[in-house]
Amino acid sequence: MPNWNDLFKEINNVSSPLDHIRKKYLKKLAQHRKRNTIAYYSAFLTKKGFDTGIQDSDKEMIMSAIHKIDREKGLDLILHTEGGDVAATESIVDYLYKMFGDNIEIFVPQIAMSAGTLIACAGKLIHMGKQSNLGPIDPHINGISAKLVLAEYKKAKEDLERNQNVIYWQIELQKTPPTYLALCQNAVTWSEELAKEWLSRNMLKGIDSKEETVKKIVEYLSDPEQTYSHGRHIHVEKLINLGLKIDMLEEDNKLQDLVLTVHHAYMHTFQNSDAIKIVENDIGSATILSARSERN
Repeated sequence: MPNWNDLFKEINNVSSPLDHIRKKYLKKLAQHRKRNTIAYYSAFLTKKGFDTGIQDSDKEMIMSAIHKIDREKGLDLILHTEGGDVAATESIVDYLYKMFGDNIEIFVPQIAMSAGTLIACAGKLIHMGKQSNLGPIDPHINGISAKLVLAEYKKAKEDLERNQNVIYWQIELQKTPPTYLALCQNAVTWSEELAKEWLSRNMLKGIDSKEETVKKIVEYLSDPEQTYSHGRHIHVEKLINLGLKIDMLEEDNKLQDLVLTVHHAYMHTFQNSDAIKIVENDIGSATILSARSERN
């Protein structure tokens, strides 16, 4: 299969080259797998200052991609996203389950962070390469980890019960609205429950020690004291050790070439157009959000 430079040459030799190249190689991947293939790509690495995260309007894009395809063939979903809204993510996954049952496999050629990792946990298998990463799923409120907020207020409670650092905590606690802690707790519970539900339903269904494995995965992915940063890029070896079912792309050269060629095609599109988000299927239907429409 062509590499980055080969694709660049082909892009310059056809009309509407970016669309042509994406559709051509997405179709080749679907034909190789004999499954429906949908690419969900956002330009978060190349286009700064735009809201490219997962949101409610993405569901309409996915609905358009699913329209007219043979759902009996299952779904390969290629993800490249920084994450986004948990409510939108839950709604999208629920819809995918309704359309394809549990016959959903996730491909992560490079990065699927935060809510993207939650979606990956909903598949029965994740396909990744040595270069691929998932990320922590701990929710953030106004840019601050909800779980770290709860940990800090647990420390405040312990200190005050021992009559320690009283003045410091009096000042800090006055900064917090009464409902803020409940908001943080709800966000944490929601994210963790979704991950547990989806892992139990699909990827880890029927395995021995399912509850222990689900707990191990969710505790690590949702604990900022273990991951250290919401932006942490968690590598394949760690994910496998946690118990996630991951198929390494390097074990199938043909598949690896196809997936990476598709990935390069989308990255070329973002670098050479106004596109900031694309949801596209292998039969030629695409919904593309552009930077111009966002500015308007």
